[in-house]
Amino acid sequence: MKLVYTLSEPQKRALALGEGETVWYCVPVDLAFDNKKKGAEVAYADSTWIIVTDLRLAVLEGDAKTAEYKLADCEKIKCEHQVYSGILTVFGRDGSTSCAARFSMRHIIRVAYVARGAQTIIDACGRGRKLSEADRVTSREYEKYCEKCGRALPGTSQCPYCDGKADMLKKFMALCGEFVGRLLLISVLLLFIAASSLLTPMVQRWFIDEALTDGSGTFTQLCWFIGISFALLVGSLSLFIWRYWLCAKLGASISMSLRRKLYHKIQGLSLSFINNRRPGELMNRVSRDTRQIREFMEGVFGDMLSTLVTMVVSLVMMFIISWKMTLLSLVFVIVVMLVTRAFWHHIRTIFHRQWLKFDDLSSSLQDIISGMRIVKSFGQEERESARFTEKTKDFAAVQKKNETFWATFFPILTFLLGVGTYIAIYFGGIHVLEGEMTVGQLVQFVTYSGYLFGPLSWMTHLPRQVMQMMTSLNRIYDVLDEEPLLADKEDSKAFPIKGAFCFENVSFGYQTYEPVLENISFSVEPGEMIGLVGASGTGKSTLINLIMRLYDVDQGKILLDGCDLRDIQMESLHSQIGVVLQETFLFSGSILANIRFAKQDATLEEVIRAARAANAHDFICKTPDGYNTYVGEHGYNLSGGERQRIAIARAILNDPRILILDEATSALDTESEFLIQQALDRLIKGRTTFAIAHRLSTLRGASRLVVIDKHGVAEIGTHNELLEKKGIYYGLVNAQLKMSETAAPAETA
Repeated sequence: MKLVYTLSEPQKRALALGEGETVWYCVPVDLAFDNKKKGAEVAYADSTWIIVTDLRLAVLEGDAKTAEYKLADCEKIKCEHQVYSGILTVFGRDGSTSCAARFSMRHIIRVAYVARGAQTIIDACGRGRKLSEADRVTSREYEKYCEKCGRALPGTSQCPYCDGKADMLKKFMALCGEFVGRLLLISVLLLFIAASSLLTPMVQRWFIDEALTDGSGTFTQLCWFIGISFALLVGSLSLFIWRYWLCAKLGASISMSLRRKLYHKIQGLSLSFINNRRPGELMNRVSRDTRQIREFMEGVFGDMLSTLVTMVVSLVMMFIISWKMTLLSLVFVIVVMLVTRAFWHHIRTIFHRQWLKFDDLSSSLQDIISGMRIVKSFGQEERESARFTEKTKDFAAVQKKNETFWATFFPILTFLLGVGTYIAIYFGGIHVLEGEMTVGQLVQFVTYSGYLFGPLSWMTHLPRQVMQMMTSLNRIYDVLDEEPLLADKEDSKAFPIKGAFCFENVSFGYQTYEPVLENISFSVEPGEMIGLVGASGTGKSTLINLIMRLYDVDQGKILLDGCDLRDIQMESLHSQIGVVLQETFLFSGSILANIRFAKQDATLEEVIRAARAANAHDFICKTPDGYNTYVGEHGYNLSGGERQRIAIARAILNDPRILILDEATSALDTESEFLIQQALDRLIKGRTTFAIAHRLSTLRGASRLVVIDKHGVAEIGTHNELLEKKGIYYGLVNAQLKMSETAAPAETA
């Protein structure tokens, strides 16, 4: 999302930048105060701007500066939600509060980023620290509206109404360029097909004028006519079958190529991109959109060249035979072109809306099927069925409306084009009766007019097919053109990790303007076990995500063995990290395949060794097929404790130097927890371990505990040190002890 817009020259003069002063953020807003109308009534502003420099925050309305605040005098700048709008509030160090600007919900995210950026400048100046480029807040959000036309973007990063058309055409040609050999062969076949079709009317004219009209025809002429017509028919049919086979093969190859590229690209994109897209939407882009490209290449692209050649040559021949009749016939062609052009945007809009409804329907279906166990547990089958039925009705209503429109629109165009043929027959008949044209010429003209108006009728259907293909191509390349936020640098390093971490003023938010962690600083020695403690939502799992480099920090840096995490090759980093999460995910397949997921070339002996270390070998041997036992979807054929132990075996298979434990023993029975805790006690030795646990007793072996509260590190130390401080950790321990004391008499009773 763009955070620095360009001001006009009058606006720059009104802002009056001082020497050395730099604009950090400049964004437009759309609501302004108009005190001349009923007090605080709000009116839409023509051009209101919020500008943040390294010294001040200014508001411009038009070419005039209406407000200005020195950042040195500000304590806090905050973007606040109101009813259907938002306000930018400035809190002064003297206790004053001022509303600097107002804006609709359309701009609230952008202004929230600017408010966060301004607050970063205030905090840096308050500490006497010089600003650097690392202090600049950047946005990972997509633009919601096109800057040129103002239309809402249809879930893509590029506007299909402005830059998208030419860009998509180039990408389509580049896509076809990979199969240029097949395309040339198909093109040659199409030219031969068109030629055979165009020769048929000439043969018909010769036979009618030379043999039938005056009754002087011979048996030999009849045989020649039948033989030539049959040869043209068989040749055209053979070429058509060969062309269809080549187009089908080409469409399948392009579809396969796109699916492979899409899947590979999705695997390389960051979690933030995946999480911002619904699963059904991504699935449709890989499956349905690529299928749409294949169907276009098979059924439309293959006919376009031959149709175009046939139409052009037919039009030329019609002009040669009778230019007057041709001009009369073309009147309705112009009408059809104008009508199609007028409805082009409407066709594009209604079918794009239909596809969005289908995305929503697919995502809803996947959610329900994936969560069927929860649905049945709460007895919500009827409610979910009713909810899915409503979504189906919505999609059916849109689809019915679109198909009704097309079922009406297309026959009207076909009828208008058919009128041209009737005009040709009428005036041609008059010319024959008056002796100005032979019967053969009339038949030839009518046949060519059919070759012209028939494809034109087909081409009136073409906008819908092209629109569907372009929409699919736009959605596909929206993913393919996405640049991953996390990528290896050219000089990134790969080395054996020892496990020493250093967090230096780390700040991060899944949305930059809403930080989850702020100014996190602490160090970890190799082999230490660090317990992360705190209430839910304080950022413990977020810190784990940063350690695994699933996200990059917004500010500050994380050093691993003295090297910035962003300078380490991600494959090298992840190959030396083992992860056991609270929600264990197993893939559909065998136990052996799930354990081997972390190291595909692991031997059976290595797998068994890892399973023994995770206390999983004994129960695996009791399963029907041992290590080849099928675990089912998400591992539902196994108990929670069994799934967790397989996850532990998977995590330690490649002997990681860093171990991540995110509530690894939560929600388990006592026996399973004991077995898993035994395995974990063996595994953490000699490894740098980060463990999250709400049950504080599971962190008894931790070297130090880090208490996270209010987005930052509140306390850090050993168990005894934190108890002596009698701070947040002390309160958590007492709360759990009281809960245990309360639960014990209840169980006894």
